Amino acid sequence: MPLIRSRLVHLGLAVATVLTLGASASQSANLDEIKARKAMTVATEDSYKPFEYVENGTPMGLDHELLALLRKTAPFKIDQQIIPWTGLLAGVATGKYDVALTAAVITPERIQSLAFTMPIAEATQYYVVRADETRIKGVADLAGKTVGVQSGGASYAALADLEPKLAATGGKLGKVMQYTSLPEAYQDLANGRLDYVINGVVNLTSLTKEQPKRFKMGEAVGAPTFAAWAVAKGNDSLLAYLDEFMTKVRANGELYALQEKWLGRSFKDMPSTPTK
Repeated sequence: MPLIRSRLVHLGLAVATVLTLGASASQSANLDEIKARKAMTVATEDSYKPFEYVENGTPMGLDHELLALLRKTAPFKIDQQIIPWTGLLAGVATGKYDVALTAAVITPERIQSLAFTMPIAEATQYYVVRADETRIKGVADLAGKTVGVQSGGASYAALADLEPKLAATGGKLGKVMQYTSLPEAYQDLANGRLDYVINGVVNLTSLTKEQPKRFKMGEAVGAPTFAAWAVAKGNDSLLAYLDEFMTKVRANGELYALQEKWLGRSFKDMPSTPTK
């Protein structure tokens, strides 16, 4: 059994749990039900800079500003729950929350229980190392090194792409350490417990821009991917409502202006349709 396959058991079990819970996705409110109760509940992550985070008690980031725009035109109240990443997507799949208003990376596993809007940003997975790292100059040099990833997240899933890349040059994946939140992984990278951390290109661009003396970004380790908001699979009316909003903020340029503000660049060539 390939090494990565055994390490994906944990992720597979988590996905299976979401799929099982997702069987009750009919409990999630559609657009008419949300309008009738005059409220929609959205969940955002508490530590996913620059998309969503809390600083001095104030919610900040791209998704929070997009939420503010959505609230201006929504014909109902939008209640926001700021929570840790763990359980956020499962909460949407089971109807606890109506929308995962977070930069969730679109993966084949997740579209089994969730439906994603058109993307809000690119989310291809890259690696980051310490600024003074001299051993790692490219993907091949990651062989045998200790990596930090987010448990059940896209960075963990990217290991399935990384392993064959290493094998092509005779290398193997090293020790994998999983974290609930990636800021913890960055801290362990800085103190030498990890050799590299995997995360999305936007997140790592923000990290290395803010802390250039501590970290530097490497190359892509995964296939091109995108991040988007999500609803329970089959909730087509709510998905269409959110995509109508996304179409509007793309057309008037508000999304791209916010991308420049929070992400340091805009992504105008993203897919313009929901992910099927």
